[in-house]
Amino acid sequence: MKPGYSIRARLLLGAALVLLAFIAAAGYVVQRAHSDSVRAAHFARLQGTVYLLLAGAELDDKGALVMPGELAEPRLALPGSGLYAAIYNVNRKETWLSSSTLGVDPPLNRAQPVGEWTYAAMESGGREYLVASYGVRWTGRSGAAPLVLSVLEDKSQFDREVAIFTRTLWTWLGGAGVLLLLAQSLLLHWALAPLRGVAQEIQRIEDGRQARIEGNYPTEITGLTENLNTLIEQERVRQTRYKEALSFLAHSLKTPLAVLRGALSDPAQLPAAVQQQVKRMDDIVQHQLGRAAAGGAARFAPQILVAPVLERIRDALGKVYAEKGLSIVLECRADLMWRIDEGDLFEMMGNLMDNAAKWARQRVQVSVTRERAALRICVDDDGPGFSDTEKVLRLHVRADERVPGHGVGLAVVNDLVASHHGALTLGRGPLGGGRVQVLLPAT
Repeated sequence: MKPGYSIRARLLLGAALVLLAFIAAAGYVVQRAHSDSVRAAHFARLQGTVYLLLAGAELDDKGALVMPGELAEPRLALPGSGLYAAIYNVNRKETWLSSSTLGVDPPLNRAQPVGEWTYAAMESGGREYLVASYGVRWTGRSGAAPLVLSVLEDKSQFDREVAIFTRTLWTWLGGAGVLLLLAQSLLLHWALAPLRGVAQEIQRIEDGRQARIEGNYPTEITGLTENLNTLIEQERVRQTRYKEALSFLAHSLKTPLAVLRGALSDPAQLPAAVQQQVKRMDDIVQHQLGRAAAGGAARFAPQILVAPVLERIRDALGKVYAEKGLSIVLECRADLMWRIDEGDLFEMMGNLMDNAAKWARQRVQVSVTRERAALRICVDDDGPGFSDTEKVLRLHVRADERVPGHGVGLAVVNDLVASHHGALTLGRGPLGGGRVQVLLPAT
């Protein structure tokens, strides 16, 4: 993404382009409709003048056209008035022109079918005219004669009307477009205010002035703010966990180091002390690293298939405890998926299944089921079971010192389950031995 990328600029540009296209299309349609309307009005006036000519036209005894000295339309008597009339007598091939044609050479229509109208724009002598022509068979005292009546108007008046309307139209449309763009800009400024608020809160979080996004935002971005708060909280928990692990590790290693330091004065006890304390320090390091590395409840972790993880752990334990000939039974649907970090699932199930395999005589049973919005994990064995369900969850505590181990596994699982906001319970299972039950809520 480019540094100068702006949603507001994109929206404004898009709105401007759409508005420009709309105004151009609307302006063209309105302008065309007005032009057609004005043209129709002019032709209607010309048609009315043709009827005036018909009212005054007469044929004499010889079939010659006779027109009155004055017509009802005064512009026809005014030279160069812009309105011109002509009547063509087809039989006698003579043309009558109105007085307004003096000094003007208007185009004449001499071939017009009887009973039909023609409306057209014609050009003559560098001028354009609107022309309305009508063919009629006129009956006089000497019989019927075909006449072609034409009324012409200088097109410049029509062009002026259209130009004035066009100029006014585009002025108002342009002004309206500018006002709409300004209104759109203000509307976008108001609509995008929540996003600016989120950005400002994130900046304050980066500067350490606040801990999370606290503002109330529209529904459309509430999911975003909630997810950001989740990420911030997860990162804060992770950092806290690392700090605590380092603190606990430093504190826990003081005692073994003091023992080793004291053993230096007794060379005979030094090898045993070193072996014992190194083993203890290894347990401490494993436990604290397990706590620090726990991913915890992760809303953004991908969903993974649970069964393949269990099968890999079962196959590994089968090799480790091959001499016991254990039967490790898995009850888990092949398509069961859960949102959890794969490393956390391996750590959790690996410790639970390893603990059950240590104590089992012949059989370990693992059941994983999905119950509404939770994942239920049950690990049973046919061993002696738990004698103290509280002590066994503490670091370095083992139920039987004769069974090899560090007393770390269940303590690590307990921390992992807690980081996922789940619950771990210990009890007696249907196989007669211990049962470890874990309930993980959906994130």
